[in-house]
Amino acid sequence: MKRMRITQVLLALAVLAGGCQTEEPPSATITLATTTSTRDSGLLDELLPMFRDQTGIEVKVVAVGTGQALEIGRRGDADVLMTHAPPAEQKMVDSGIVSRRIPFMYNDFVIVGPESDPAGIRGQQSAAAALTAIADKQATFVSRGDESGTHMKEKELWKNAGREHTGPRYFSAGSGMGATLRLASEKGAYALADRGTYLSQRDGLDLAILSEGDPLLRNQYAVLLLSAAKFPNLDHGAARRFAEFLTSADTQQTIGQFGNKQHGQPLFFPNASPEHGSGRVP
Repeated sequence: MKRMRITQVLLALAVLAGGCQTEEPPSATITLATTTSTRDSGLLDELLPMFRDQTGIEVKVVAVGTGQALEIGRRGDADVLMTHAPPAEQKMVDSGIVSRRIPFMYNDFVIVGPESDPAGIRGQQSAAAALTAIADKQATFVSRGDESGTHMKEKELWKNAGREHTGPRYFSAGSGMGATLRLASEKGAYALADRGTYLSQRDGLDLAILSEGDPLLRNQYAVLLLSAAKFPNLDHGAARRFAEFLTSADTQQTIGQFGNKQHGQPLFFPNASPEHGSGRVP
């Protein structure tokens, strides 16, 4: 009887131990500070569930302008960044705040406006010539005005054109790409937009692509890993896994196909370098 009681106790302890072992630890959660275009285009809705299914890691998204995303990175308030302003990103690398900048996809900017095209820029490939015409005609223009990657590009293009569009016909939205496009549509105005966001929202807009194709309109995206030495509290392992996911062959293929079914053309083009083709980030 004594031996039976001991056996029963041991069996009960084994069952309890087994029950504890079946409990899965909670998934990690990382914060991604990213440009609004990756959210407004719907790309993140496509990619993040794939990443969660593959890794068990949840991604909390903070979608802001690139300037704000980089500032979040400077404070160490996000685990990983996804932005599209190469000169500003390189400054972060040079300062030691960002340990790795990894380009992984691109699309392009386009100048959109009303079908009536009061500035007469339809078919104009040169962004400088298009902006010059908009300024000369004092046509209405809506700017992001938020130090985002798109706003940085717009200011660069105005500078290259040697012109400045100011006054009552120039509006600063101070908002994301989707909201800026809606404001431009309401005002019958021109705007600079990334092609992906425009195509994903064009059905609700009275805007058409009027100027495109200038090499200066290329829009490169990169994932940025922050310095472990400067920000030891961040989840650098999970951030690296996210970068590896974005540059993996399967994800690159998904990016290249995103938008085809709904819009008849991809919204982004994958271009992770061969060294990242295996999805491994040193």
